[in-house]
Amino acid sequence: MLEVGQQAPPFSLQSDTDETVSLDDLKGRPVVVYFYPKDDTPGCTRQACSIRDSWAEFGRIGANVIGVSPQSPESHRQFKAKYGLPFPLLADTEHTMAEDYGVWVEKKNYGRTYMGIERSTFVIDADGNLAAIKRRVKPDEHTAWALAEVEKLTAGATS
Repeated sequence: MLEVGQQAPPFSLQSDTDETVSLDDLKGRPVVVYFYPKDDTPGCTRQACSIRDSWAEFGRIGANVIGVSPQSPESHRQFKAKYGLPFPLLADTEHTMAEDYGVWVEKKNYGRTYMGIERSTFVIDADGNLAAIKRRVKPDEHTAWALAEVEKLTAGATS
């Protein structure tokens, strides 16, 4: 289980624009990495649109934001276009990043057991260390929490 203060697990995945995005590419600024179960579902859409609606705030505090789920880059392109999402969505089709971050878990729904994404968010500092972790994220509370955690990081960096 990952803990605050540890080095964030490295990743390198294809984005919705077919570019490869890695943790190394993002160092130097705080990064909000949020894992979500599936494109264009009610909770995931509310979560993504909340980030979109607060995009200026993320920009003001200098944070990168990336969403990660198991769908394909094409699925991510459609989701991003439909809702005007301004941040990259990474395709973790093999669940490698989800497993490294401990969010590929056994889930139960209506008596069915299956593997899937546990909606979780990680704030990574400019040096690549885990600064905050929130598991079992509620879509409607996610953006405020992420902004507050990044604000703490950037306030500490300027003091």
